[in-house]
Amino acid sequence: MGIEYAVNGDVKIAYETFGTAGEPLLLVLGLDYQMVWWPDAFCERLVEAGYHVVRYDNRDTGLSTHYPQPADGSPWRALLGGTRPLYTIADMAADGLAVMDTLGWPGAHVLGGTSAIAQAMALLHPGRVRGLTLCMSSPATAGVLRSLSYLKLGVFRAFRKLPKATTPEQEIDNLVAINRVQASPGYPFPENWIREAATLSHTRAPRDPRTTQRHLAAGRAVKLPPLSGITAPTLVVSGADDPMLKPRAGRDLAAQIPGAQFVEYPGVGHDWPEGIWDDVIARMPR
Repeated sequence: MGIEYAVNGDVKIAYETFGTAGEPLLLVLGLDYQMVWWPDAFCERLVEAGYHVVRYDNRDTGLSTHYPQPADGSPWRALLGGTRPLYTIADMAADGLAVMDTLGWPGAHVLGGTSAIAQAMALLHPGRVRGLTLCMSSPATAGVLRSLSYLKLGVFRAFRKLPKATTPEQEIDNLVAINRVQASPGYPFPENWIREAATLSHTRAPRDPRTTQRHLAAGRAVKLPPLSGITAPTLVVSGADDPMLKPRAGRDLAAQIPGAQFVEYPGVGHDWPEGIWDDVIARMPR
Protein backbone atom coordinates (compact mmCIF):
# COMPACT_ATOMS: atom_id res chain seq x y z
CA MET A 1 0.00 0.00 0.00
CA GLY A 2 1.28 3.47 -0.85
CA ILE A 3 1.18 6.69 1.10
CA GLU A 4 -2.22 7.60 2.57
CA TYR A 5 -3.25 10.56 4.72
CA ALA A 6 -5.14 10.97 7.98
CA VAL A 7 -6.50 14.34 9.11
CA ASN A 8 -6.34 15.85 12.59
CA GLY A 9 -7.89 19.31 12.47
CA ASP A 10 -5.81 21.33 10.02
CA VAL A 11 -2.98 18.80 9.98
CA LYS A 12 -2.48 16.03 7.43
CA ILE A 13 -0.52 12.99 8.59
CA ALA A 14 1.16 10.74 6.01
CA TYR A 15 1.14 7.02 6.77
CA GLU A 16 1.58 3.63 5.15
CA THR A 17 0.63 0.12 6.19
CA PHE A 18 2.21 -3.33 6.04
CA GLY A 19 0.03 -6.42 5.96
CA THR A 20 -3.75 -6.59 5.81
CA ALA A 21 -4.74 -8.44 8.98
CA GLY A 22 -3.53 -9.28 12.45
CA GLU A 23 -3.11 -7.33 15.68
CA PRO A 24 -3.07 -3.56 14.98
CA LEU A 25 0.37 -2.07 15.66
CA LEU A 26 1.24 1.63 15.46
CA LEU A 27 4.92 2.55 15.04
CA VAL A 28 5.82 5.93 16.54
CA LEU A 29 9.17 7.70 16.22
CA GLY A 30 10.33 10.71 18.19
CA LEU A 31 11.73 14.13 17.34
CA ASP A 32 12.33 14.79 13.66
CA TYR A 33 12.77 11.26 12.32
CA GLN A 34 10.60 10.34 9.33
CA MET A 35 8.75 7.03 9.20
CA VAL A 36 11.23 5.65 6.64
CA TRP A 37 13.66 5.15 9.55
CA TRP A 38 11.51 2.17 10.52
CA PRO A 39 13.11 -0.39 8.18
CA ASP A 40 10.80 -2.03 5.67
CA ALA A 41 12.38 -5.38 6.59
CA PHE A 42 11.50 -4.83 10.25
CA CYS A 43 7.91 -3.95 9.34
CA GLU A 44 7.67 -7.14 7.28
CA ARG A 45 9.10 -9.13 10.19
CA LEU A 46 6.30 -7.73 12.36
CA VAL A 47 3.73 -8.78 9.75
CA GLU A 48 5.16 -12.31 9.85
CA ALA A 49 4.71 -12.22 13.64
CA GLY A 50 0.99 -11.54 13.22
CA TYR A 51 0.71 -7.75 13.27
CA HIS A 52 -1.05 -5.32 10.95
CA VAL A 53 1.52 -2.52 10.93
CA VAL A 54 1.24 1.21 10.28
CA ARG A 55 4.05 3.76 10.40
CA TYR A 56 3.59 7.50 9.95
CA ASP A 57 5.35 10.84 9.69
CA ASN A 58 4.86 13.03 12.75
CA ARG A 59 3.64 16.54 12.02
CA ASP A 60 6.55 18.73 10.90
CA THR A 61 8.36 15.78 9.30
CA GLY A 62 8.39 13.97 6.00
CA LEU A 63 5.20 14.21 3.95
CA SER A 64 3.02 15.42 6.84
CA THR A 65 2.09 19.06 7.47
CA HIS A 66 5.09 21.29 8.20
CA TYR A 67 5.26 24.44 10.30
CA PRO A 68 7.21 27.69 9.83
CA GLN A 69 10.55 28.10 11.52
CA PRO A 70 10.64 30.14 14.74
CA ALA A 71 12.53 33.39 14.55
CA ASP A 72 15.28 32.24 16.88
CA GLY A 73 16.17 29.71 19.52
CA SER A 74 17.85 26.31 19.74
CA PRO A 75 16.98 22.74 20.78
CA TRP A 76 18.57 23.39 24.18
CA ARG A 77 16.44 26.48 24.71
CA ALA A 78 13.34 24.50 23.72
CA LEU A 79 14.25 21.71 26.16
CA LEU A 80 14.51 24.32 28.91
CA GLY A 81 11.02 25.58 28.07
CA GLY A 82 12.19 28.85 26.49
CA THR A 83 10.55 28.41 23.08
CA ARG A 84 6.90 29.25 22.35
CA PRO A 85 5.27 26.00 21.19
CA LEU A 86 3.37 25.89 17.91
CA TYR A 87 1.64 22.68 19.03
CA THR A 88 1.82 20.28 21.97
CA ILE A 89 2.74 16.68 22.62
CA ALA A 90 -0.98 16.07 23.17
CA ASP A 91 -1.56 17.24 19.59
CA MET A 92 1.16 14.89 18.35
CA ALA A 93 -0.37 11.97 20.24
CA ALA A 94 -3.75 12.84 18.66
CA ASP A 95 -2.09 12.65 15.22
CA GLY A 96 -1.34 8.98 15.84
CA LEU A 97 -4.91 8.40 16.98
CA ALA A 98 -6.14 10.08 13.77
CA VAL A 99 -4.19 7.47 11.80
CA MET A 100 -5.81 4.72 13.88
CA ASP A 101 -9.24 6.26 13.31
CA THR A 102 -8.70 6.38 9.56
CA LEU A 103 -7.86 2.67 9.62
CA GLY A 104 -10.91 1.92 11.76
CA TRP A 105 -8.81 0.78 14.73
CA PRO A 106 -10.49 1.38 18.12
CA GLY A 107 -7.22 0.32 19.77
CA ALA A 108 -3.71 -0.79 18.86
CA HIS A 109 -0.41 -1.91 20.23
CA VAL A 110 2.08 0.96 20.18
CA LEU A 111 5.81 0.63 19.56
CA GLY A 112 7.71 3.83 20.27
CA GLY A 113 11.30 4.55 19.32
CA THR A 114 12.89 7.46 21.26
CA SER A 115 9.30 8.53 21.66
CA ALA A 116 7.69 10.60 24.38
CA ILE A 117 4.69 10.64 22.03
CA ALA A 118 4.03 6.94 22.62
CA GLN A 119 4.10 7.55 26.38
CA ALA A 120 1.67 10.46 25.96
CA MET A 121 -0.72 8.24 23.99
CA ALA A 122 -0.79 5.66 26.78
CA LEU A 123 -1.26 8.34 29.45
CA LEU A 124 -3.84 10.54 27.73
CA HIS A 125 -5.76 7.85 25.82
CA PRO A 126 -5.40 4.63 27.83
CA GLY A 127 -8.39 3.01 26.18
CA ARG A 128 -6.71 3.17 22.77
CA VAL A 129 -3.40 1.49 23.72
CA ARG A 130 -3.55 -2.29 24.06
CA GLY A 131 0.16 -2.81 24.68
CA LEU A 132 3.18 -0.54 24.81
CA THR A 133 6.80 -1.11 23.82
CA LEU A 134 9.26 1.74 24.45
CA CYS A 135 12.75 1.67 22.98
CA MET A 136 15.71 4.06 23.42
CA SER A 137 13.56 6.21 25.70
CA SER A 138 13.62 8.14 28.97
CA PRO A 139 10.62 9.23 31.08
CA ALA A 140 8.54 11.79 29.18
CA THR A 141 7.35 13.19 32.49
CA ALA A 142 10.83 14.07 33.77
CA GLY A 143 11.59 17.69 34.54
CA VAL A 144 14.28 19.66 32.76
CA LEU A 145 17.14 18.85 35.12
CA ARG A 146 16.24 15.17 35.29
CA SER A 147 15.95 14.99 31.48
CA LEU A 148 19.38 16.59 31.10
CA SER A 149 20.85 14.15 33.61
CA TYR A 150 19.88 11.22 31.38
CA LEU A 151 21.87 12.54 28.41
CA LYS A 152 25.43 11.66 27.48
CA LEU A 153 26.69 15.00 26.21
CA GLY A 154 29.65 13.63 24.26
CA VAL A 155 27.40 12.59 21.39
CA PHE A 156 26.27 16.18 20.91
CA ARG A 157 29.88 17.35 20.68
CA ALA A 158 30.29 14.81 17.88
CA PHE A 159 27.24 16.20 16.12
CA ARG A 160 28.62 19.75 16.33
CA LYS A 161 31.75 18.64 14.50
CA LEU A 162 29.79 17.67 11.40
CA PRO A 163 30.57 19.96 8.44
CA LYS A 164 27.94 22.46 7.35
CA ALA A 165 26.15 20.90 4.40
CA THR A 166 25.73 22.98 1.25
CA THR A 167 24.59 20.26 -1.17
CA PRO A 168 22.06 17.41 -1.01
CA GLU A 169 24.94 14.92 -1.05
CA GLN A 170 26.48 16.54 2.01
CA GLU A 171 23.11 16.59 3.79
CA ILE A 172 22.80 12.84 3.18
CA ASP A 173 26.40 12.26 4.30
CA ASN A 174 25.63 14.08 7.55
CA LEU A 175 22.54 11.95 8.16
CA VAL A 176 24.69 8.84 7.69
CA ALA A 177 27.31 10.28 10.06
CA ILE A 178 24.67 11.06 12.71
CA ASN A 179 23.44 7.48 12.57
CA ARG A 180 26.99 6.15 12.73
CA VAL A 181 27.60 8.10 15.96
CA GLN A 182 24.45 6.58 17.48
CA ALA A 183 25.08 3.05 16.18
CA SER A 184 25.41 -0.16 18.19
CA PRO A 185 29.08 -1.04 18.78
CA GLY A 186 28.24 -4.72 19.15
CA TYR A 187 26.58 -5.06 15.74
CA PRO A 188 27.62 -4.36 12.13
CA PHE A 189 26.76 -0.85 10.96
CA PRO A 190 24.19 -1.27 8.13
CA GLU A 191 25.72 1.45 5.98
CA ASN A 192 23.92 0.55 2.75
CA TRP A 193 20.49 0.66 4.38
CA ILE A 194 21.32 3.80 6.37
CA ARG A 195 22.40 5.60 3.20
CA GLU A 196 19.26 4.45 1.38
CA ALA A 197 17.06 5.67 4.25
CA ALA A 198 18.97 8.96 4.47
CA THR A 199 18.59 9.52 0.73
CA LEU A 200 14.87 8.73 0.81
CA SER A 201 14.38 10.94 3.87
CA HIS A 202 16.14 13.87 2.19
CA THR A 203 14.21 13.35 -1.05
CA ARG A 204 10.85 13.31 0.77
CA ALA A 205 11.65 16.40 2.87
CA PRO A 206 15.13 17.81 3.55
CA ARG A 207 15.85 17.86 7.26
CA ASP A 208 14.91 21.09 9.00
CA PRO A 209 17.13 21.24 12.14
CA ARG A 210 14.57 23.49 13.86
CA THR A 211 11.97 20.73 13.72
CA THR A 212 13.86 19.27 16.68
CA GLN A 213 13.35 22.58 18.48
CA ARG A 214 9.61 22.65 17.72
CA HIS A 215 9.14 19.02 18.82
CA LEU A 216 11.02 19.62 22.07
CA ALA A 217 8.93 22.74 22.71
CA ALA A 218 5.79 20.64 22.17
CA GLY A 219 6.97 18.23 24.85
CA ARG A 220 7.35 21.08 27.35
CA ALA A 221 3.98 22.65 26.53
CA VAL A 222 1.84 20.11 28.42
CA LYS A 223 2.40 18.57 31.83
CA LEU A 224 1.68 14.88 31.44
CA PRO A 225 0.16 12.77 34.24
CA PRO A 226 2.54 10.50 36.18
CA LEU A 227 3.75 7.40 34.34
CA SER A 228 2.17 5.32 37.11
CA GLY A 229 -1.10 6.01 35.28
CA ILE A 230 -0.14 3.81 32.31
CA THR A 231 -2.39 0.75 32.37
CA ALA A 232 -1.24 -0.98 29.17
CA PRO A 233 1.14 -3.94 29.50
CA THR A 234 4.55 -2.40 28.85
CA LEU A 235 7.99 -3.49 27.67
CA VAL A 236 10.94 -1.08 27.96
CA VAL A 237 14.00 -1.81 25.81
CA SER A 238 17.37 -0.11 26.25
CA GLY A 239 20.83 -0.47 24.79
CA ALA A 240 23.59 -1.03 27.34
CA ASP A 241 25.95 0.92 25.07
CA ASP A 242 23.61 3.75 24.06
CA PRO A 243 25.88 6.76 23.33
CA MET A 244 23.04 9.24 23.89
CA LEU A 245 21.14 7.99 26.95
CA LYS A 246 22.59 6.73 30.21
CA PRO A 247 21.49 3.21 31.18
CA ARG A 248 19.33 4.47 34.06
CA ALA A 249 17.07 6.35 31.61
CA GLY A 250 15.36 3.14 30.54
CA ARG A 251 15.51 1.64 34.03
CA ASP A 252 13.82 4.69 35.54
CA LEU A 253 11.18 4.63 32.80
CA ALA A 254 10.33 0.99 33.47
CA ALA A 255 10.34 1.49 37.24
CA GLN A 256 7.67 4.18 37.00
CA ILE A 257 5.23 2.10 34.91
CA PRO A 258 3.29 -0.51 36.90
CA GLY A 259 4.29 -4.05 35.93
CA ALA A 260 6.61 -2.96 33.11
CA GLN A 261 9.24 -5.42 31.92
CA PHE A 262 12.74 -4.07 31.27
CA VAL A 263 15.31 -5.52 28.89
CA GLU A 264 18.81 -4.12 28.35
CA TYR A 265 20.79 -5.45 25.39
CA PRO A 266 24.61 -5.51 25.53
CA GLY A 267 26.31 -3.97 22.52
CA VAL A 268 23.21 -2.01 21.49
CA GLY A 269 23.37 1.76 21.02
CA HIS A 270 20.77 4.39 20.18
CA ASP A 271 19.46 2.47 17.19
CA TRP A 272 17.62 -0.67 16.17
CA PRO A 273 20.08 -3.43 15.06
CA GLU A 274 18.56 -6.36 13.20
CA GLY A 275 20.21 -8.77 15.62
CA ILE A 276 17.67 -7.95 18.35
CA TRP A 277 14.51 -7.72 16.22
CA ASP A 278 13.25 -11.25 16.77
CA ASP A 279 13.89 -11.20 20.50
CA VAL A 280 12.12 -7.86 20.98
CA ILE A 281 9.16 -8.96 18.85
CA ALA A 282 8.84 -12.13 20.93
CA ARG A 283 8.80 -10.07 24.15
CA MET A 284 6.31 -7.41 23.02
CA PRO A 285 3.10 -7.51 25.11
CA ARG A 286 0.12 -8.92 23.22
